Amino acid sequence: MSSDEVSESRRKWMQGTTAGLVASVALPTIAQTGGPPDAGDTAPRDPRPLYPHAPFPQQQQPWPGLAGRMTPRPDHGERSYRGSGRLDGRKALITGGDSGIGRAVAIAFAREGADVAIVYLPDEEPDAREVVEMIRSAGRKAVPLAVDIRSEGACNGLVERAVAGLGGLDILVNNAGRQQSHDSILDISTEQFDWTLRTNLYAMFWITRAAIPHLPPGSAVVNTTSVNAYEPSASHRR
Repeated sequence: MSSDEVSESRRKWMQGTTAGLVASVALPTIAQTGGPPDAGDTAPRDPRPLYPHAPFPQQQQPWPGLAGRMTPRPDHGERSYRGSGRLDGRKALITGGDSGIGRAVAIAFAREGADVAIVYLPDEEPDAREVVEMIRSAGRKAVPLAVDIRSEGACNGLVERAVAGLGGLDILVNNAGRQQSHDSILDISTEQFDWTLRTNLYAMFWITRAAIPHLPPGSAVVNTTSVNAYEPSASHRR
């Protein structure tokens, strides 16, 4: 998770991406409530005023940062997402499952009936513990994997641990990514460049390759990418 200010557009994109990820492995489209659920209220509601909105206060955290320390706390569907059993019996591995898109997908998958393994950095343990608790509170098995995915051996190992812990595998979500913003390419060191490629690109390849022998026909592999391809930040538009 970057220490940069979270933009409103990124929050909106995360919400849409999460719905798309669930739909990619479970059709038809998942229904999601617009705000904190009220079992006695079935009238349509405009969800937009129910959530925090920009401008958000600027804030900094040491890398990689924790969702639990953000103000306001990001909404990953903790209170609003209701599943309907569309992934009953499925077994999912999600990288970057402690926060952001990965956390939202882990919550959604568990509430749809899937057992879930999440991969995260050791420094993200507080966020990961919250996700594990939410998976288990949905009645599903949770497999926490604190792994730095920048090496081939680590990626191969986490897949084997996920398969062993889940008892199989039929959904892989490659979501983990390192994101840091610089105004100029001159500010990016070779070490930073290598770290980003190993996390965002190499790990996706290594994990997918290791997972394929375990994925039966009909399984799903989902890869996420940066919103900057569609909605670049101001510093990338020059």
